Amino acid sequence: MTACAIEGGSAGAAATAEPEAESGTEPDPKESGAESGPEEYGAEPRPEGSGDPGKPAGADAPGLPGSTADEGGPKASSAVGGPAAPADAGPLPGGFTLTSDGAYAARLTAAPGPPGERAWYPERWTLDGPEPYAVPLPLGQPEEPDAQVAPLADGRVLIRRQVADRQMFSLLYPTGPGTGELLLGAVECGEMTLLPPSPDGRCVYALSAGEHHSSLWLVAGGAFGPEEVARIPGRCSGGAWLDRAGRMLALDRRAPGGGPVKAVAVDLGRGAEVTPLLQIAPGSDDRLLLADADSGLLLIRSDAPGHDRLGWGVLGSCLPVRFPECLRLADVAVTPFAVQPGQMLMPESCAVALRIDGAAGSWVGVWRPAGRRLHQFAAPLGWVPGAGYWSRDGVLRLPYTNGATSCGVALLEAPQDVEPSSVTGRPSDSEGGTQPSAAVSAPAVCKPVPLGQAPLHRAARSD
Repeated sequence: MTACAIEGGSAGAAATAEPEAESGTEPDPKESGAESGPEEYGAEPRPEGSGDPGKPAGADAPGLPGSTADEGGPKASSAVGGPAAPADAGPLPGGFTLTSDGAYAARLTAAPGPPGERAWYPERWTLDGPEPYAVPLPLGQPEEPDAQVAPLADGRVLIRRQVADRQMFSLLYPTGPGTGELLLGAVECGEMTLLPPSPDGRCVYALSAGEHHSSLWLVAGGAFGPEEVARIPGRCSGGAWLDRAGRMLALDRRAPGGGPVKAVAVDLGRGAEVTPLLQIAPGSDDRLLLADADSGLLLIRSDAPGHDRLGWGVLGSCLPVRFPECLRLADVAVTPFAVQPGQMLMPESCAVALRIDGAAGSWVGVWRPAGRRLHQFAAPLGWVPGAGYWSRDGVLRLPYTNGATSCGVALLEAPQDVEPSSVTGRPSDSEGGTQPSAAVSAPAVCKPVPLGQAPLHRAARSD
């Protein structure tokens, strides 16, 4: 269960990455798709040089359904992964969590109230029916803003509450006009973070990270309440599932003695056995952001090129990790949040949704490894930044809520990528973007190998 090495460097030396480029050419920022802002929804990109250079393209035009012409474009969010904050509300709790199939979502929301006295309560969204709708799940007293929620496949919502140095877990569910609560138990722990719900829809895990070791807990789906299932040396963070069964979990780990962060795979079916997953260069921080179980596509963030870059690889492949130039935008942060499922054995054709955060707010990017172009779109008004899921046929669903719609989903069909030859006149890449950034001979080793052992073909050059 390992990805492939990055191209460049020599064995035993700290390698750096070379960005992906068109075959036989140097990267051209104007042709890389790195526009400065979102496109108008459903429209072709605006000509280069048009509009205000300090403002995202499309910011004056209507975005996806739910936006208005006078407000337009993306809205800033005060919390990563959370909805846009009212002016008087203060910091919002982060998190809008979806099940792996996109059928349900859960978040904390606030009842109307005076500034500083807003009452927070969980809310479940049902997204797999003909019309999305939200069900409030309040109890006798409001929740703290630092509570976390996660939906299950049966429609119940797990909530984690911190009470002093204890983490309390319950399942919430609608019962007629009220809310039912099933207490699951507590864990003596000062800090704990819920991981993305398991792909099986029944289990939720939580991570408690210490300086010398991290504990992985099964907090929902077990037989006897919260249960510690693994104790992993080092400090762990992140969390991405590598399979559909909910057995292989990827975590980002820093060793107990310090050093770089490396992604590891935890096999929950073999006593939480830990194996290396990403080892691009000896001293680089290599984090796994997203993984698609159907195609094996991995979205990676690493500083192996000399600074943090967004790259991609394929689970079990012996081809190098690539760092596309089109994902390297100036003055914005680019974070992947959803990968198109169902593309069996075709990782290069998967559409990837990205959250783009800049001075103008947050908007949406769509990219395919084979296309080598980043398409940018204005987000729907009230989009929960970083929340969304793909259908198998390439339609991106973006949850949003605003003054006109309390629970809505905007649909965005993945645009088709234009072959480089039709735009630039250059010969098209016969391999569809699946080759490394420079023409090299085939690897001597043709079976999946750990990243640290994969063949390195030539000395690296700085990006």
